[in-house]
Amino acid sequence: MRYRPLGKTGMEVSEIGYGAWGIGGKLWQGNDDQESLRSLRRAIELGVNFIDTALVYGDGHSERIVGQAVREAPGKIYVATKTPPKNMRWPAIPGVPIADVFPYAHIIETTEQSLRHLNLETIDLQQCHVWDPGFAASDEWRRAVEDLKRSGKIQAFGISINDHQPDTALEAIRTGLVDAVQVIYNIFDQSPERNLFPLCQEGRVGVLARVPLDEGALTGNITPESTFPEGDFRNRYFAGDRKKQVAERVRALQADVPGPLPELALRFVISHPAVSTVIPGMRKTAHVEANCGVSRKGPLDQATLEKLRKHGWEKNFYGAPA
Repeated sequence: MRYRPLGKTGMEVSEIGYGAWGIGGKLWQGNDDQESLRSLRRAIELGVNFIDTALVYGDGHSERIVGQAVREAPGKIYVATKTPPKNMRWPAIPGVPIADVFPYAHIIETTEQSLRHLNLETIDLQQCHVWDPGFAASDEWRRAVEDLKRSGKIQAFGISINDHQPDTALEAIRTGLVDAVQVIYNIFDQSPERNLFPLCQEGRVGVLARVPLDEGALTGNITPESTFPEGDFRNRYFAGDRKKQVAERVRALQADVPGPLPELALRFVISHPAVSTVIPGMRKTAHVEANCGVSRKGPLDQATLEKLRKHGWEKNFYGAPA
């Protein structure tokens, strides 16, 4: 496993991290807590030292499982979590005041709630789970971050950027108070490269790359006939003719760059020097072992990256089908 600095926090994090949304259950069906723990333990054995979760992932269930695995670990494991918007709206709605989304007391209270779920003394990286550019100038989040750091309840602060809206965090980054950002970045969505990544590199802000496999689209396993368990969010994500669209895009991509697609997708992400860690969801030990092995292979060569640049795709499957 290779390690990279998380911006200027002083943390050295594994370039393959662990995304813990799926192990929270609810929106991801077919979970088994013991399998989730085995996956976390195996990831730690293979050198993963960074886990990203959130208060809303299974209403704290993911945090509890993560906390158990981290407390058992023989070495330091960095934990990132997220405070949800008070109005529980994803993404943030432009024009809604921060008092309705991240008031001071809400950030403090939800952070303390996460600490109880995790049963840890501190949170290494606390993040706001949505963001709007209008929040940047507000004193609410700034005071909360300063007080949480001063009390030792968090070590660093970040923003989990709205889906496919990387530029919404630019003003907040310019305040100098943001230690890390979490953003969708994959072969299909390459938009953070335009403005977000250069600014993060300039200010030494850490980058957590989420959804590297595009919720499964970049595994190569999605066909027009694919089905998911009842209640699984992927039924909505791949609704309408989206599975057909994905299959066609993947077919074209693999014609240009053959080979194991999940490995290619992860290596694409870690090829960008702005990225501190990539956080695929890994609910099974087989996924952990395959994904962690990617770190040994390192970044892709420039010729391959140039071929992949042609496969950027402007879309947003988190919304309802047109």
